[in-house]
Amino acid sequence: MIRTTLSLSLMCWCLLTTGGFAADGSAGPSARELTAAERGYRFLIETAILPGDFDQETFDSLWKVWPEPLRSEAEQASPERRREMAFARYGLTPRPGDESGKPLQYVVDDQGRWTMNCFSCHGGSVDGMPTPGAPNNRFALQTLTEEIGKAKILLGRLPGRMELGALFIPLGTTNGTTNAVVFGMGLMNGRDEELNVVRKPPKFFVHHDMDAPPWWYFHKRPNLYIDGFAEKGHRGLMQFALVPENGPEFFREHENDFRDVYAYLSSLRPPEYPHPVDATRAEQGRAVFNDHCARCHGTPGADSEYPNVRVPLDEVGTDPVRLQALTVEGRQKYARSWFAHAQEADPQQTVVDPDGYVAPPLDGVWASAPYFHNGSVPTLWHVLHPDQRPTVWRPVSQRFNREKVGLEFEEVSEVPAGLTDDVLRRSYFDTRKFGKSNVGHRFPEELTEDEKESVLEYLKTF
Repeated sequence: MIRTTLSLSLMCWCLLTTGGFAADGSAGPSARELTAAERGYRFLIETAILPGDFDQETFDSLWKVWPEPLRSEAEQASPERRREMAFARYGLTPRPGDESGKPLQYVVDDQGRWTMNCFSCHGGSVDGMPTPGAPNNRFALQTLTEEIGKAKILLGRLPGRMELGALFIPLGTTNGTTNAVVFGMGLMNGRDEELNVVRKPPKFFVHHDMDAPPWWYFHKRPNLYIDGFAEKGHRGLMQFALVPENGPEFFREHENDFRDVYAYLSSLRPPEYPHPVDATRAEQGRAVFNDHCARCHGTPGADSEYPNVRVPLDEVGTDPVRLQALTVEGRQKYARSWFAHAQEADPQQTVVDPDGYVAPPLDGVWASAPYFHNGSVPTLWHVLHPDQRPTVWRPVSQRFNREKVGLEFEEVSEVPAGLTDDVLRRSYFDTRKFGKSNVGHRFPEELTEDEKESVLEYLKTF
């Protein structure tokens, strides 16, 4: 039961480290033949390759299980307004350039069945604008799953695997985060190296939350994951489909589809900063950045060099849980698996015992808040000011924080007690919790305050 639940949950995972088209991801119909990238986008939003999560009637009934006063507000609202309220509550967005009303984050078929796709985690909003490839920092998967279960009961239906499994396997303890690594380890535990389903006793896994990275990093990075242990390839992108219903033949039959997905991810580029930039200050920041930051992160732009530097944990000092949760044994199994052998005579390179995290490229970094691999830092200003990072905080709107470059947020001393709305309760990020530390990356301490302000302005131009 737990294994199959993990399988469905994994749709929000998409074990990628990064992420097009233009950042709006639109690919409208055309008389011409679609490009591989356009086919890849359409495959993600139109093809359900996992069992459905729920149907349209269930989604339309969700408001009946909401807490007050939200439920009463929804009761008086039109069906269209209720849908808007549901999208806002769970971190769903419309598809850019698409008048169907379907969410970017789910495949909705002709029978009204909803199935999560990769955009659940990798399709968010930037300054309130739906943006495929941006981290979905508002996705409330745990609460959505729990409330889908309650809505099914109201409709006289039994809860599904997602709802039952979420009782035991956290899907993300803070909105916008995902227990992705555990999904991956659990699913691989149920397969042999040729992807045949095997019976194995369940293993103990270290549950922890991750922040989905932006997909527009993908074209620069040669490896997948924050520790960069796996060489990227189209087969590696298929791991999220390791549900028991999908046998080994599924993966071979869909290789060309995922070659298209690979092309789509490779086409993604970040949106341009939409607000004024102090050009003089930014130019000053360029020099500081090149002297202090570029050796690990590289420089912005499609033609720039990216060094792909793995920084040892004892040097970067950020939360160690993600690095330690994925075992050497698990990495070795991946290295032997079908996923790492796209070229049978030339298997991909796999690092089975990485010692730290890979510094990502920073293209579009202004649009990918929150920061660090666990999403513990709300703005770039706080990345540059380690001692002033908030301990407990929550985003308060979709508006962009121009001053500090990141999320509009509020800082509190503690998560308020007695919150009855789970979406609100899970909006708080407590950096004292396991795997959620905001410490480390103290490199900016060597900069003056003026230099930090200049770098912050320069980062807006990425």
